[in-house]
Amino acid sequence: MTAKILIADDERAITEGLSAILRDEGYDTEIASDGERALQRLIAEPFGVVLADLKMPKVDGVALLREIRQRGMATECIVISGQGTIRSAVDAVTDGGAFYFIEKPLNAEKLSELKALIKKALESFELKRANRALTTELQTLTHYGELTGQSEAMRSVYSILDAVAPSTASVLILGESGTGKELVARAIHNKSDRAKGPFLALNCAALPKDILENELFGHEKGAFTGSTNEKPGAFEMADGGTLFLDEVGEMATDIQVKLLRALESRSVRRLGGKKEIPVDIRVVAATNKNLQQALEDGELREDLYYRLAVVEIELPPLRDRVGDIKLLATEFLSRFSRENNKKIHSFEDDAIEWILRHNWPGNVRELRNTIESAVIMSKGASIGTTDIIPRRLRAQADTSQATVTITVGATLADARRQMLLRTFSATGGDVEETARTLGVSEREVRDELGSLIGGAAASDREHAAHAAPSNGAAKPVAKAAAAKQKSTEKAKGKAKGRR
Repeated sequence: MTAKILIADDERAITEGLSAILRDEGYDTEIASDGERALQRLIAEPFGVVLADLKMPKVDGVALLREIRQRGMATECIVISGQGTIRSAVDAVTDGGAFYFIEKPLNAEKLSELKALIKKALESFELKRANRALTTELQTLTHYGELTGQSEAMRSVYSILDAVAPSTASVLILGESGTGKELVARAIHNKSDRAKGPFLALNCAALPKDILENELFGHEKGAFTGSTNEKPGAFEMADGGTLFLDEVGEMATDIQVKLLRALESRSVRRLGGKKEIPVDIRVVAATNKNLQQALEDGELREDLYYRLAVVEIELPPLRDRVGDIKLLATEFLSRFSRENNKKIHSFEDDAIEWILRHNWPGNVRELRNTIESAVIMSKGASIGTTDIIPRRLRAQADTSQATVTITVGATLADARRQMLLRTFSATGGDVEETARTLGVSEREVRDELGSLIGGAAASDREHAAHAAPSNGAAKPVAKAAAAKQKSTEKAKGKAKGRR
């Protein structure tokens, strides 16, 4: 279906005449008598092309074009100008992003030119729309809200979020520090019916017991020494939205009792207060503790756990989603380069190798901070190891480079095999990179790997033959293998003696 065309001009004869001509050509058209009305229609629904006069009341053609671009609309704009506005029309094309301009009066020749322009403009619009749809599709494959990841583990998390976000259920998020638990909570809030309400995050581990209680439930004037004013708590401030309680396992057990009561009754009583205040909130909690151990040790009340964990979401540590590390690193590089006004577009090979090899005990937070520091400290156009490796880890990085230990007495074939396997592992199974590193052809690498696989299969067959008593060939094969092993050990013994 061809996209609609909007004709914006304050001259009725032009709008009605153009509309009739274009309808005869098979186009679906709509008329706007001024720029303001045209903008309202463009906001209400997508148009492929807008034909806009430069001189219109309320909002002129230049302002309309500016709004189209600022709002990120894919609509193409063809400017229609009189003789006195040619310069402005040219500027609208060169500086404002208009598709083209055409000069009044619209005689037969210019109408033919306009029809050709409209056809090209609609093609451009459809291309833009297709590109945006593809970009959106790609985004959904790698992003969910502020979360980034395309690994199977993260796709599983996205699937749970899709199911739980529209519901009213309480959610408990499990995961190590730095895995993005608050981002998950925000994603749940933003995808829910409460998205227009407040999102309030409170770290239960960051506050002493008395202050945490006050932050959660608030207090009345005179509740304690120094309380000269009343203060609403987090429950009241998050009314109509979502309350995120991070590190809920660190909360004192007597506060857990009050929290459970508030969740069950959906109301709170301020410190020093006498009345119950109804609240409409959704609670999303998180902890990095071993839940089973916390329950057994009495650090987390069992009844509160069951109230919070209607749905559990477990976030994987970064070391268990290695496939996401490069994606995250690249995204952080782009973000911090932009924020720091730097033109850094890539990582050097040894830097990305270290990034992929590092264990990231601090998870995504550690990776994010490391990339941000590297961008700030880098003086070049790319990030190298001297930029990316923190000072405390440099000595460790220098001594942990991939090494191969060759036992005295091992054959050259064994040494070659070890070199190939270690390099193949270090490159993440990249045959091309393995060949380049070792200075051999890709075919040699594949042949060697194939022989190893073939050797393993042969070994399995030999073992099966040895294990099957009905196979008459098993004994000779086993004896031959034993003799070969004995001969090898004897040769190694002699080599050791000579040393």
